[in-house]
Amino acid sequence: MTKQTSNRTALVTGATRGIGRGVALSLAAKGYDVAFCYRRDENLANQLASDISQYGVNALPIQADVAEYQDIESMFNQINYRFGHLDVLVNNAGITRDGLLATMSDDDLWAVIRTNLIGTMMCSREAVKMMMTQRHGCIINISSISATKPNKGQSNYAATKGGVESFTRALAVEVARKNIRVNCIAPGVIQTEMVGELLADSGDLIRKKLLAKRLGNPEDISKAVLYLADPENDFLTGEILSVNGGMMLL
Repeated sequence: MTKQTSNRTALVTGATRGIGRGVALSLAAKGYDVAFCYRRDENLANQLASDISQYGVNALPIQADVAEYQDIESMFNQINYRFGHLDVLVNNAGITRDGLLATMSDDDLWAVIRTNLIGTMMCSREAVKMMMTQRHGCIINISSISATKPNKGQSNYAATKGGVESFTRALAVEVARKNIRVNCIAPGVIQTEMVGELLADSGDLIRKKLLAKRLGNPEDISKAVLYLADPENDFLTGEILSVNGGMMLL
Protein backbone atom coordinates (compact mmCIF):
# COMPACT_ATOMS: atom_id res chain seq x y z
CA MET A 1 0.00 0.00 0.00
CA THR A 2 1.33 3.43 -0.94
CA LYS A 3 2.08 5.67 2.03
CA GLN A 4 0.98 9.14 0.96
CA THR A 5 2.20 12.21 2.84
CA SER A 6 0.80 15.73 2.91
CA ASN A 7 4.21 17.42 3.05
CA ARG A 8 5.83 18.73 -0.08
CA THR A 9 8.35 16.19 -1.36
CA ALA A 10 11.76 16.73 -2.95
CA LEU A 11 14.37 14.45 -4.50
CA VAL A 12 18.02 15.49 -4.47
CA THR A 13 20.49 13.36 -6.43
CA GLY A 14 24.08 13.02 -5.27
CA ALA A 15 23.26 14.39 -1.83
CA THR A 16 25.66 12.97 0.73
CA ARG A 17 28.36 15.61 0.25
CA GLY A 18 28.90 19.22 -0.75
CA ILE A 19 26.18 21.06 -2.61
CA GLY A 20 23.75 18.15 -2.57
CA ARG A 21 23.93 17.74 1.19
CA GLY A 22 23.40 21.45 1.74
CA VAL A 23 20.41 21.48 -0.60
CA ALA A 24 18.82 18.44 1.05
CA LEU A 25 19.10 19.98 4.51
CA SER A 26 17.78 23.35 3.35
CA LEU A 27 14.72 21.73 1.79
CA ALA A 28 14.13 19.77 4.99
CA ALA A 29 14.35 22.98 7.00
CA LYS A 30 11.59 24.39 4.77
CA GLY A 31 9.32 21.45 5.59
CA TYR A 32 9.95 19.17 2.62
CA ASP A 33 10.10 15.42 2.96
CA VAL A 34 13.42 14.65 1.27
CA ALA A 35 14.38 11.63 -0.79
CA PHE A 36 17.99 11.50 -1.86
CA CYS A 37 20.27 9.10 -3.66
CA TYR A 38 23.84 8.05 -3.06
CA ARG A 39 26.15 5.64 -4.85
CA ARG A 40 28.32 3.99 -2.21
CA ASP A 41 28.77 5.49 1.25
CA GLU A 42 25.94 4.15 3.39
CA ASN A 43 27.34 5.75 6.54
CA LEU A 44 27.15 9.23 5.02
CA ALA A 45 23.65 8.47 3.74
CA ASN A 46 22.46 7.36 7.16
CA GLN A 47 23.95 10.46 8.75
CA LEU A 48 22.21 12.72 6.26
CA ALA A 49 18.91 10.90 6.81
CA SER A 50 19.29 11.43 10.54
CA ASP A 51 20.08 15.12 10.06
CA ILE A 52 17.06 15.57 7.79
CA SER A 53 14.80 13.91 10.36
CA GLN A 54 15.84 16.49 12.95
CA TYR A 55 13.61 18.94 11.11
CA GLY A 56 10.53 16.80 11.77
CA VAL A 57 10.20 15.61 8.17
CA ASN A 58 10.68 12.27 6.45
CA ALA A 59 13.96 11.18 4.86
CA LEU A 60 14.26 8.48 2.22
CA PRO A 61 17.85 7.46 1.37
CA ILE A 62 18.12 5.44 -1.84
CA GLN A 63 21.25 3.76 -3.15
CA ALA A 64 21.28 4.53 -6.86
CA ASP A 65 23.64 5.45 -9.67
CA VAL A 66 22.04 8.01 -11.97
CA ALA A 67 24.13 6.64 -14.83
CA GLU A 68 22.09 3.42 -14.65
CA TYR A 69 18.48 3.52 -15.83
CA GLN A 70 17.46 0.50 -13.74
CA ASP A 71 18.60 2.36 -10.62
CA ILE A 72 16.66 5.46 -11.62
CA GLU A 73 13.49 3.50 -12.32
CA SER A 74 13.73 1.78 -8.94
CA MET A 75 14.40 5.09 -7.20
CA PHE A 76 11.27 6.73 -8.56
CA ASN A 77 9.20 3.65 -7.78
CA GLN A 78 10.35 3.91 -4.16
CA ILE A 79 9.50 7.61 -4.02
CA ASN A 80 6.05 6.99 -5.46
CA TYR A 81 5.44 4.16 -2.99
CA ARG A 82 6.63 6.11 0.05
CA PHE A 83 5.29 9.58 -0.69
CA GLY A 84 2.83 9.28 -3.57
CA HIS A 85 3.98 12.51 -5.20
CA LEU A 86 7.04 14.58 -6.09
CA ASP A 87 7.07 18.37 -6.00
CA VAL A 88 10.74 19.20 -6.60
CA LEU A 89 13.60 17.39 -8.32
CA VAL A 90 17.13 18.72 -7.89
CA ASN A 91 19.48 17.09 -10.41
CA ASN A 92 22.73 17.59 -8.53
CA ALA A 93 24.68 14.36 -9.10
CA GLY A 94 27.83 14.96 -11.09
CA ILE A 95 31.40 13.77 -11.52
CA THR A 96 34.65 15.00 -13.05
CA ARG A 97 37.26 13.07 -15.00
CA ASP A 98 39.50 15.91 -16.14
CA GLY A 99 42.16 15.45 -18.78
CA LEU A 100 43.21 16.61 -22.22
CA LEU A 101 40.85 15.28 -24.87
CA ALA A 102 43.63 13.85 -27.04
CA THR A 103 44.68 11.47 -24.27
CA MET A 104 41.34 11.01 -22.50
CA SER A 105 40.18 7.41 -22.18
CA ASP A 106 36.82 6.27 -23.49
CA ASP A 107 35.83 5.36 -19.94
CA ASP A 108 36.54 8.86 -18.62
CA LEU A 109 34.73 10.48 -21.54
CA TRP A 110 31.59 8.39 -21.26
CA ALA A 111 31.45 8.23 -17.46
CA VAL A 112 31.06 12.00 -17.28
CA ILE A 113 28.50 12.10 -20.09
CA ARG A 114 26.40 9.30 -18.59
CA THR A 115 26.32 10.76 -15.09
CA ASN A 116 26.18 14.50 -15.72
CA LEU A 117 24.01 14.72 -18.83
CA ILE A 118 22.23 11.43 -19.46
CA GLY A 119 21.56 10.94 -15.75
CA THR A 120 19.99 14.40 -15.54
CA MET A 121 17.81 13.69 -18.55
CA MET A 122 16.67 10.27 -17.33
CA CYS A 123 15.85 11.51 -13.82
CA SER A 124 13.94 14.42 -15.33
CA ARG A 125 12.00 12.06 -17.58
CA GLU A 126 10.81 9.98 -14.62
CA ALA A 127 10.01 13.10 -12.59
CA VAL A 128 8.00 14.59 -15.44
CA LYS A 129 5.86 11.44 -15.59
CA MET A 130 4.86 11.94 -11.95
CA MET A 131 4.50 15.71 -12.22
CA MET A 132 2.32 15.57 -15.33
CA THR A 133 -0.18 13.44 -13.41
CA GLN A 134 -0.11 15.96 -10.56
CA ARG A 135 -0.19 18.89 -13.00
CA HIS A 136 2.51 20.70 -11.09
CA GLY A 137 6.19 20.38 -10.27
CA CYS A 138 9.59 21.99 -10.31
CA ILE A 139 12.85 20.65 -11.74
CA ILE A 140 16.13 22.34 -10.86
CA ASN A 141 19.27 21.24 -12.69
CA ILE A 142 22.76 21.99 -11.40
CA SER A 143 25.13 23.09 -14.14
CA SER A 144 28.46 24.89 -13.70
CA ILE A 145 30.29 28.05 -14.68
CA SER A 146 32.41 25.62 -16.72
CA ALA A 147 29.59 25.45 -19.27
CA THR A 148 30.52 28.96 -20.44
CA LYS A 149 33.96 29.52 -18.88
CA PRO A 150 35.79 26.16 -18.89
CA ASN A 151 39.30 25.42 -17.75
CA LYS A 152 41.84 23.40 -19.70
CA GLY A 153 41.20 19.68 -19.39
CA GLN A 154 37.45 20.04 -18.88
CA SER A 155 36.15 19.34 -22.38
CA ASN A 156 34.03 16.39 -21.26
CA TYR A 157 32.74 18.12 -18.12
CA ALA A 158 32.06 21.46 -19.83
CA ALA A 159 30.22 19.77 -22.68
CA THR A 160 27.90 17.96 -20.30
CA LYS A 161 27.13 21.10 -18.32
CA GLY A 162 26.45 23.05 -21.49
CA GLY A 163 24.15 20.22 -22.48
CA VAL A 164 22.35 20.44 -19.14
CA GLU A 165 21.68 24.14 -19.73
CA SER A 166 20.31 23.54 -23.23
CA PHE A 167 18.25 20.63 -21.93
CA THR A 168 16.81 22.88 -19.22
CA ARG A 169 15.47 25.33 -21.76
CA ALA A 170 14.12 22.64 -24.09
CA LEU A 171 12.33 20.76 -21.32
CA ALA A 172 10.84 23.98 -19.93
CA VAL A 173 9.16 24.52 -23.30
CA GLU A 174 7.81 20.96 -23.37
CA VAL A 175 6.23 20.84 -19.92
CA ALA A 176 5.04 24.41 -19.31
CA ARG A 177 1.46 23.53 -20.25
CA LYS A 178 1.43 20.97 -17.43
CA ASN A 179 2.37 23.63 -14.85
CA ILE A 180 5.91 22.26 -14.48
CA ARG A 181 8.78 24.70 -14.21
CA VAL A 182 12.35 23.81 -15.20
CA ASN A 183 15.33 25.97 -14.25
CA CYS A 184 19.06 25.60 -13.82
CA ILE A 185 21.69 26.90 -11.40
CA ALA A 186 25.25 27.42 -12.64
CA PRO A 187 27.57 27.60 -9.61
CA GLY A 188 30.99 29.18 -9.70
CA VAL A 189 33.82 27.97 -7.46
CA ILE A 190 32.13 26.37 -4.44
CA GLN A 191 34.07 25.00 -1.48
CA THR A 192 33.41 21.26 -1.82
CA GLU A 193 35.48 18.09 -2.03
CA MET A 194 35.07 18.06 -5.82
CA VAL A 195 37.20 21.20 -6.21
CA GLY A 196 39.45 20.60 -3.21
CA GLU A 197 42.63 20.24 -5.27
CA LEU A 198 41.91 23.42 -7.22
CA LEU A 199 41.30 25.39 -4.04
CA ALA A 200 44.45 24.04 -2.41
CA ASP A 201 46.51 25.34 -5.33
CA SER A 202 44.66 28.51 -6.30
CA GLY A 203 42.02 29.27 -3.66
CA ASP A 204 43.58 32.50 -2.40
CA LEU A 205 44.14 33.82 -5.93
CA ILE A 206 40.57 33.04 -6.97
CA ARG A 207 39.18 34.64 -3.81
CA LYS A 208 41.06 37.89 -4.39
CA LYS A 209 39.82 38.14 -7.98
CA LEU A 210 36.14 37.50 -7.27
CA LEU A 211 33.90 40.54 -6.99
CA ALA A 212 32.36 38.97 -3.88
CA LYS A 213 35.87 38.65 -2.34
CA ARG A 214 35.07 35.18 -1.05
CA LEU A 215 34.61 31.67 -2.35
CA GLY A 216 31.16 30.21 -2.64
CA ASN A 217 29.77 27.65 -0.23
CA PRO A 218 26.96 25.08 -0.49
CA GLU A 219 24.59 27.41 1.36
CA ASP A 220 24.83 29.90 -1.52
CA ILE A 221 23.48 27.25 -3.88
CA SER A 222 20.87 26.08 -1.37
CA LYS A 223 19.44 29.60 -1.21
CA ALA A 224 19.13 29.65 -5.00
CA VAL A 225 17.40 26.25 -4.98
CA LEU A 226 14.86 27.42 -2.40
CA TYR A 227 14.19 30.54 -4.46
CA LEU A 228 13.54 28.57 -7.64
CA ALA A 229 11.52 25.90 -5.82
CA ASP A 230 9.18 28.41 -4.20
CA PRO A 231 5.75 28.12 -5.89
CA GLU A 232 5.37 31.89 -5.50
CA ASN A 233 8.09 32.30 -8.14
CA ASP A 234 5.96 30.74 -10.86
CA PHE A 235 7.02 33.30 -13.47
CA LEU A 236 10.51 31.78 -13.57
CA THR A 237 11.09 28.93 -15.98
CA GLY A 238 13.69 28.05 -18.59
CA GLU A 239 16.28 30.21 -16.84
CA ILE A 240 19.95 29.70 -15.98
CA LEU A 241 20.74 31.33 -12.64
CA SER A 242 24.46 32.04 -12.27
CA VAL A 243 25.74 31.98 -8.68
CA ASN A 244 29.44 32.73 -9.02
CA GLY A 245 30.43 35.79 -6.99
CA GLY A 246 30.99 37.82 -10.15
CA MET A 247 33.44 35.33 -11.68
CA MET A 248 31.86 35.68 -15.13
CA LEU A 249 32.95 39.32 -15.21
CA LEU A 250 36.64 38.55 -14.74
